[in-house]
Amino acid sequence: MERIPNAAYTKELREEAVKLAMDQGLTIPEVGRRLSIPKSTISYWVREARKGNLSSVGSSKKALTTVEMELAQVKRELAQTKMERDFLRKAAAYFAKEPQSGTR
Repeated sequence: MERIPNAAYTKELREEAVKLAMDQGLTIPEVGRRLSIPKSTISYWVREARKGNLSSVGSSKKALTTVEMELAQVKRELAQTKMERDFLRKAAAYFAKEPQSGTR
């Protein structure tokens, strides 16, 4: 997962992530994978929500522009595509090997 340095997340996204972790019983790493957000950020939001301070989180940061959000999404997709490509290369190399003598 490609992280955005000093990313600012919307209030709605923070609330949805906390809701997934607390109400729907998903683990924090699972929520992080689903939303492409670091698990440390999710756990911080959950801690703050339990204290009742979730609304004040991120109030000092400006929201990401649509271009920045689109760039982050494209970077995530590119990272996923690279992982898939590398897997396919390894699989192709494995299956392209000559069969061992004594096997079918």
